[in-house]
Amino acid sequence: MKPYHPSSGLRTGLDFLICADWTPGQALAVVEILDDLRERIWNHYQLSLFDLIREDRSLSGESLPDDEWTDEPPF
Repeated sequence: MKPYHPSSGLRTGLDFLICADWTPGQALAVVEILDDLRERIWNHYQLSLFDLIREDRSLSGESLPDDEWTDEPPF
């Protein structure tokens, strides 16, 4: 099993326990709620989040796909 690397980058803190005996339907319900929450947050903060992501990636040296955009296909 691969180690879990959260997107937050946090390596310490309190564990978040998830019940191990959920039914597949219960697990799907939670995933759907999280998807809805993520979509609502993104829709409200979209431009600000995009700016933060761009800033974070530029500080880490990563480039975003549109930084090297050309009219030519990559192949």
